[in-house]
Amino acid sequence: MQFTISLPDWAEAELAKLPAYLPTLAERMTAVIHFSRLNIEHNTGGPFAAGLFERESGKLVVIGVNRVVPQHCSSAHAEVVTLSLAQHLLGTFDLGGPGMPAYQLVVNWRPCAMCYGAVVWSGVRSLAIAGSGPELETITGFDEGPIHPHWQAELETRGIEVIDGVLTAEAVAVFEQFRESGALVYNGRLGDNS
Repeated sequence: MQFTISLPDWAEAELAKLPAYLPTLAERMTAVIHFSRLNIEHNTGGPFAAGLFERESGKLVVIGVNRVVPQHCSSAHAEVVTLSLAQHLLGTFDLGGPGMPAYQLVVNWRPCAMCYGAVVWSGVRSLAIAGSGPELETITGFDEGPIHPHWQAELETRGIEVIDGVLTAEAVAVFEQFRESGALVYNGRLGDNS
């Protein structure tokens, strides 16, 4: 038995085009949003991407994308894919371990209930998101699950800074593109509560 989640071929090619360092938060989010758009255009997953960077230098570790439908894995959300790839590449389960730089996870929207837990357990020291409002669920129809009403404060209590509102309009445009594409919205049981 084996469990593997892989990036699509186009993502590996796009990663090779990126500079080793993306010093500004705007540059990091631009790259993440670009990957989320390409994931729709290549029909290789949902409209979500996440990137892991060294917070201070902007050194890129990896950018991952949502792979739920093509990989037949409900946990293959962009954050989980990215954190898992980064931990494998860096040889550690704890991205906040001794001697490690502070890592920042950059995501094109607020994490869902599952990915919120993944952020807590990953060891990252910073979470930067494009937005946290109702736009994602309203536009796309995805159900992001229940999350603590004071989720940002809960992360900060655990030493994880939260930066909200980075290139929000650009992220929302990708969700609108996804809606217009007619792609599958893969909520559990496809929204059937029975």
